[in-house]
Amino acid sequence: DKTVSLRKDLSEMHEWITQAEEEYLERDFEYKTPDELQKAVEELKRAKEEALQKEVKVKLITDSVSSFIAKAPPAAHEALKKELDVLITSYQQLCSRLNGKWKTLEEVWACWRELLSYLDAENKWLNEIELKLKATENVQGGAEEISESLDSLERLMRHPEDNRNQIRELAQTLTDGGIMDELINEKLERFNTRWEELQQEAVRRQKSLEQSIQSAQETDKTLRLIQESLAAIDKQLTAYAADRVDAAQVPQEAQ
Repeated sequence: DKTVSLRKDLSEMHEWITQAEEEYLERDFEYKTPDELQKAVEELKRAKEEALQKEVKVKLITDSVSSFIAKAPPAAHEALKKELDVLITSYQQLCSRLNGKWKTLEEVWACWRELLSYLDAENKWLNEIELKLKATENVQGGAEEISESLDSLERLMRHPEDNRNQIRELAQTLTDGGIMDELINEKLERFNTRWEELQQEAVRRQKSLEQSIQSAQETDKTLRLIQESLAAIDKQLTAYAADRVDAAQVPQEAQ
């Protein structure tokens, strides 16, 4: 009869809701790789869309039960009405939870992509540091040339900490949720090690260049003094030559 048919529809819908809850909401998910996380996002999106498509089925069952209740005596429809209410509540909760979990995973995926973006930007900067350190390894020239190399290195080192702070915060957010913790910790350790090593090398290079500038300045000063002394002696010797003074008649240093 009609009651049996309606109860069968209600039962089948309940079974589908229970199965969806077990499959997507109660199962423990582990996201150890980006592929696993991306797959989970796609699965939840499909599950959410499938649940929304079931709205037509729920409405048909609701209309059928309502139509039956309107004609049947109260004793015959009270239990059926209660089953329908439970079904509607369960269905709405399922849709809400699926949508909530999908949004959460979407945010997690966006967080991971953002972390990669910041890491990429910082590693490009570290590449520039490496190239600059190689370029300033054996700087030739005087104090001015060395000073220009030091200035260019110092300008590159005046790099804001914002990106590194963002990397730290995004990584913390993901690993706190158990998301790809091993992979992220490995990436962070590699990045931080490289960052520290290049920072230390840059500081050493800055000190070395500063010492080179000081040495070059002292050399320039010594050369200038020698040139001034030679110029004075040349002037004096030119005067002696003009006066036809014999070498034996001039001071020892002039001889």
